[in-house]
Amino acid sequence: MSARGLIIGAPRSGSGKTTVTLGTVAALARRGVRVRAVKSGPDYIDPAFHAAATGAPGLNLDSFAMSPDLIDALAGEAARDAELIIIEASMGLFDGVAGTRGRTGSAADLAARLDLPVVLVVDVSGQSQSAAAVVRGFATHDPQVRIAGVVLNKVASERHRAQASEAIAALGIPVLGAVLRDVSLSLPERHLGLVQASEHPALETHFAALADRAQAQIDLDALMALARPMPPATAAPVPLAPPGQRIALARDVAFSFAYEHLVQGWRRAGAEIATFSPLADEAPDDACDALWLPGGYPELHGARLAGATCFLEGVRRFAETRPIHGECGGFMVLGETMEDAEGVVHPMLGLLGHSTSFAKRKLNLGYRRVETLAASPIGPAGARLRGHEFHYARVTRSGDDAPLVALADGQGKEMGMAGSRRGRVSGTFFHVIATE
Repeated sequence: MSARGLIIGAPRSGSGKTTVTLGTVAALARRGVRVRAVKSGPDYIDPAFHAAATGAPGLNLDSFAMSPDLIDALAGEAARDAELIIIEASMGLFDGVAGTRGRTGSAADLAARLDLPVVLVVDVSGQSQSAAAVVRGFATHDPQVRIAGVVLNKVASERHRAQASEAIAALGIPVLGAVLRDVSLSLPERHLGLVQASEHPALETHFAALADRAQAQIDLDALMALARPMPPATAAPVPLAPPGQRIALARDVAFSFAYEHLVQGWRRAGAEIATFSPLADEAPDDACDALWLPGGYPELHGARLAGATCFLEGVRRFAETRPIHGECGGFMVLGETMEDAEGVVHPMLGLLGHSTSFAKRKLNLGYRRVETLAASPIGPAGARLRGHEFHYARVTRSGDDAPLVALADGQGKEMGMAGSRRGRVSGTFFHVIATE
């Protein structure tokens, strides 16, 4: 079976894409529709909510960091066992990195590449008929991107709904629903976006409320009818070569930022994955030949990690004979110390010489291109990779380890050397998505 698909986008961030997407997929899953949700762009948190709402694994598709062949293959693979694929855009529909057409990272790239229609979520708070001008602009901005329907969000009254709907309907674009303003259904947030799905205190109740609202306020049958066939499944290139035959992967609420397409790519390449929980004071499986510490929120668990002696000693033993790589939060934990938001300094693994602080915060955000300076778990020397950075922590003491990568922004502007390597251990704030 191959699914049909569509994209839920918006003119800007904060329009309500995530709550509309979650309500829609939860309502359709309740009906028995085999629905899978996908996130456009480099996001870890929304895919976990998608997975919880649908019962199917989360997935990212990123036109900047992934080759067109990889996007086609991953999209086709996602469609293999589903009836409907809903791709949630990030930011505004056309937002991305200026540069090569089709490789900007925008959800519009996916709409054009996969020939999928877009349902535009329009926040109409503070406007009514003027919303039609916004929709007209999006509908005519790129002839390769088709706005097939609109969902009004944050509607204040029936009169408000009628004014906006009638103006948009005059464009020949159907209004599929009008979602009433309800702050009680907002998801809790923290510094990198939403609180993780696994930490939500009443997730099933919340999904039920979102599904009820979507069922009552969105024409789900009309929305499904807009979907177009997804591309057929093809052999997927391996996004990143596995760092070992058997990989120890840290996984809990402190280390949850591992991309599904990378982990599944390692499995397709024949690697085995053995997960363990640092917060439960578990050591990596000694039968593994590589260790991966992904990003997450270690700064929220500094004292607990500092006291996890089995974890700390197990990782230090592992480093004596086998390679270890840490991304972002994992990179922080590989260092000498980590300062939390309250200014408390916690000793960490000490396998790399840097120290980091979340109290002295500085936002680093954006797509990145890197070239590796030496062999490490992310590739041989000279490997070219694409990915992103998104963190508030900063390095307060750099140490004297050798740098790991030459870093550039999404447009190729050089940003200097970054990351650290010492012996078999490496780490960087950079999150890899795929090889060039």
